[in-house]
Amino acid sequence: MPHIVGKTAIMGYKNKRENVSMAPVKRDINLLLKCDWKLMDILVNKPHPWHGIDLFENERTLNAFIELVPSDNVKYEIDKKTGYLKIDRPQKYSNIFPSLYGFLPKTYSGKRVAEYSVNKINRPDLVGDGDPLDICVLTESTINHGDVIVNAIPIGGFRMIDQGEVDDKIIAVLKDDPLYGEVRELSDCRSSVINRLRHYFLTYKEIPTDCDSPAKCEIASVYDSTQAREVIELASKDYQEKFCIR
Repeated sequence: MPHIVGKTAIMGYKNKRENVSMAPVKRDINLLLKCDWKLMDILVNKPHPWHGIDLFENERTLNAFIELVPSDNVKYEIDKKTGYLKIDRPQKYSNIFPSLYGFLPKTYSGKRVAEYSVNKINRPDLVGDGDPLDICVLTESTINHGDVIVNAIPIGGFRMIDQGEVDDKIIAVLKDDPLYGEVRELSDCRSSVINRLRHYFLTYKEIPTDCDSPAKCEIASVYDSTQAREVIELASKDYQEKFCIR
């Protein structure tokens, strides 16, 4: 009997030790599984580029989601429902986009953006185009594909009107870019760079043989970094109102 009791006691002690020693391992396994599920959640539920990314990286730097790069011969744009890039249309003519092109997250071209243009150019018939605010990002770096986020600093913009809708194009520089990184105003850029952007937006929807039809797009004015930030702020407020964010 003492032997049996002793054996039971020893085995109980061993089991207790094993349980104690296994506890950290179980915790580590549970933590690993929990982390894996978090990773899976991130992978499966990728943040929507329009709604799930912050507008500002910091006080002076924006997050811009890039849809198009200069080497693209197809026009991509965000699918508002899924957040994936979709093919909008092939580039039918010889237009090559002269910069990175995309939009600013959590912005919306609504009534405030429209009213701002109405007051600036005295065109009371204008409305917002109902899209996130477009942005062109200047860089000397070769970026081979879209569907990326870049940090950009706004330097100005085009007040573009597309068939009665306000379609502002914010112009920015890539943060820390070797060539454009120190530029803070549109007026500091070479005129050839701005003229190339202007030419693209004025012609990319035009049919070369249809010279007699009125232009679909016009650039009513060009503005500086102060106005660009005002437009961005208004587009942020339009977004908050559109999607009931307080």
